[in-house]
Amino acid sequence: MGRLIAVEGLDGAGKRTLSDALGAAFAAKGVRVARFAFPRYDADVHAELAREALYGKHGDLAASVHGMALLFALDRRAAAPDLRAALEAHDVVLVDRYIASNAAYHMARLGEGVDGDFARWVRELEVERFGVPVPDHQLLLAVPREVAAERAAHRERTEADRRRDSYESDAGLQDRTAAAYAQLAAASWLSPWTVLDGSTRVDADALAAALLG
Repeated sequence: MGRLIAVEGLDGAGKRTLSDALGAAFAAKGVRVARFAFPRYDADVHAELAREALYGKHGDLAASVHGMALLFALDRRAAAPDLRAALEAHDVVLVDRYIASNAAYHMARLGEGVDGDFARWVRELEVERFGVPVPDHQLLLAVPREVAAERAAHRERTEADRRRDSYESDAGLQDRTAAAYAQLAAASWLSPWTVLDGSTRVDADALAAALLG
C-alpha cells in the first residue's frame, strides 16, 4: 500500500511547482508515483458546478459555505476509487490540494478555528461518510499572502482561461485561509504536517528523502 501525500497552501503558493519537483524527485529514486489534483474541474460535474458558482453562476450557490464545501467533497468522493487503486499500485500518491483545503477555505469564510464545528463536519463528511482516503502526510507551503497574490496575478496574465475566481481575488479571505491552514498544521489535523517556506525554493530531493524515511 502506497503513502498518500497532500500538498496544501494558498492560491499562488506554488503547489503545482512543488508537486512537479517532488514527483520528479520520487521518480528519480525509483519510487512509483501517481499524481492527482483537486478540484477536478474538467473531470467531475460537482467540481465543474463549484467553479461556475465561483464565477457568479447558479444564483446564490457561492454564498452557501456548506453548499460549496459539499460540491468539493463530492468531487473527492467520486475520485476515491481511483485514489484507492492508485495507492494499491504505487509507492506514493501525490495530491495537489485535498481535504484540508476544503476545511481551511471554509473555516476562513465562517471565521471558525480548527476546533470548530466546520472542521469536524468536513472530517465526518469526507472521511467517515464518503470514505475518502486519509492522507499519510500533508505539506503546507506557507507564503505571505502578497507573494501568493502576485503569483496568482502573474498566472492570470500569462495563462489562458486562468482568470481568478471569487475566492482567489478576495485578499481578506486569503489572509484568513492562511491562518486556518496554520491552525490545521499545528493541530496535525488528519495526519502529520510539514510546514515549508514557500517563498524560497524547496529542496525537493531532500524533502522526498525525508518523506520516504
